[in-house]
Amino acid sequence: MNELPFTIETRLADIFTDALNSLVKKETPQVEARFYPYTGLSSTIRLRQGRIYARVSDILTDAPRDVLYALASILIAKLYRLKPLKEQNQIYRQYILDQAVMDASDASRRERGYKITSPPQGKIYDLNELFDELNSQYFADRIARPVLSWSPRNSRRVLGHHDNIHDAIIISRALDSLKTPRYVVAFVLYHEMLHIKHPQRVVNGRKISHDRNFRDDERRFQHFDTATKWLEQNALPVRRRRQRAVRRTFS
Repeated sequence: MNELPFTIETRLADIFTDALNSLVKKETPQVEARFYPYTGLSSTIRLRQGRIYARVSDILTDAPRDVLYALASILIAKLYRLKPLKEQNQIYRQYILDQAVMDASDASRRERGYKITSPPQGKIYDLNELFDELNSQYFADRIARPVLSWSPRNSRRVLGHHDNIHDAIIISRALDSLKTPRYVVAFVLYHEMLHIKHPQRVVNGRKISHDRNFRDDERRFQHFDTATKWLEQNALPVRRRRQRAVRRTFS
């Protein structure tokens, strides 16, 4: 009998099957696993009609077996709602925080991804105008202006985020309102501009976005106390105000 040719897809399916049999102590379904050209390091797993389908970012094609096994264990644990495996999380996280892997992920996001943007001039506030004022007052005009845009939706959970891959700052359209003080919009934009001044770093296997220097600069904002108080009272869902710090509304 002729044997089927061994491929990277066969190898990946075998790894997922080994992880599945190790984690699930009952009859397990057949696994189909393959690498897929996702944007970045996304990977997915689904159970359909008694069969598991796993799709792994093609950035991981050359990853060592223990890394792929760790990822398979993480995805299967999520699929079956099992307790996360700390050791496997550490193995996978350590690998993807390697600079070469992060660079490959960034390149993938840059080449395959895109950013939905809108004009910086909102109904009430002009992000270009606010950016120029903040840049002059706090950054000595040293921050090159990125793409400035209002978000497609009125998000009140994430009020702003900086995308270093597409060189863009997106501010929630929910803030473009007469009910929102100008200094609040300026503070949210200022926070995202600080991400340009203080890029994300990897320290001891962890991504650090808001280090001490970032927080010290954040407090330099002229209306810091009143802006954070307003956000605490108005920006977060009432049922979660006591559980979430205002910093959670930024990224």
